[in-house]
Amino acid sequence: MNVRRHIPTAVMAGASVLGMLALSACSDSGGGRADGKLNVTASFYPMEFLAKEIGKDHVKVTDLTSPGTEPHDLELTPRQTADLGESDAIVYLKGIQPAIDKVVQQSGVRHIVDAASLTQLKKHGDEVDGHDHTTGDNGTEHGDHDEHGHEGHDHEADGNDPHIWLDPVKFSQVAKGVGKAFADADPAHKADYARNTDDLVKKLGDLNKKFEDGLKNKKSDTFITTHAAFGYLAERYGLTEEAISGIDPESGDVSGSRMKELQKLARDHHVDTVFSETLASPAMAKTLAKDLGVKTAVLDPIEGITDKSAGDDYIQVMESNLAALKKALGAQ
Repeated sequence: MNVRRHIPTAVMAGASVLGMLALSACSDSGGGRADGKLNVTASFYPMEFLAKEIGKDHVKVTDLTSPGTEPHDLELTPRQTADLGESDAIVYLKGIQPAIDKVVQQSGVRHIVDAASLTQLKKHGDEVDGHDHTTGDNGTEHGDHDEHGHEGHDHEADGNDPHIWLDPVKFSQVAKGVGKAFADADPAHKADYARNTDDLVKKLGDLNKKFEDGLKNKKSDTFITTHAAFGYLAERYGLTEEAISGIDPESGDVSGSRMKELQKLARDHHVDTVFSETLASPAMAKTLAKDLGVKTAVLDPIEGITDKSAGDDYIQVMESNLAALKKALGAQ
């Protein structure tokens, strides 16, 4: 993921935009509920998925990131900035979208859920050599919250991997936090939010079991990706992700020594596939695959659902990712 630091023009629009934001956030109930629904703003698709699954008919969800747009490239218009302040609740993931992080904190909205504060973040794919040197526990969580907390920290700046939604267990932890926030924002439907959260947690638990069972018997435990988006998934299921680049796929040219290292790694670990992704150029993956004489396939980081996605929602695309991994790793 390219997590370039830039402050979008819309955010810098000046006092007029901030004035609109301040006016729109004058009450805890946001922009009113003429239709009786909780007005929820989600920062990008994984947060939208949680909001809709947990809120169901009681929420109206607006996704700030349109399908096909890489989340980090989002730039808010003045109208979007103002509308954000009219939300009853905001669900976002700090560190993915600088354009949203700053505006959320200025919004005055009472019920703000930062997904990154609801589970423990770790560092993945930070090393130049592409290896993940994080000591993993292969599925054992250290608790729902880091003892030092994450609120107020920029996860991009501190090197933590933000791709928590690609681990069903961590995503389940986030879901529980979103459910509690919705119940707090809309107590009249507390029981429904609790029931919907439980249903989603079960779905994610079933998905986790599918990954555990599907990746048990495999010929290789190593897979190569364009960039290090799947560190949590790899750690959860005892795999090793080797990325051509790090967390940022556009962090610079890949060195010749790194490419040679990947060539040796592919031979030693019987890697026959190099994975690209849906919203980024496959050129780098194709170049390496050609050099190695292996094929390419898609492993979707699920930052958005488009007509190129192998499914209509998060669960379906994750199941497609599992099928792709099983094939690449020779799992039976």
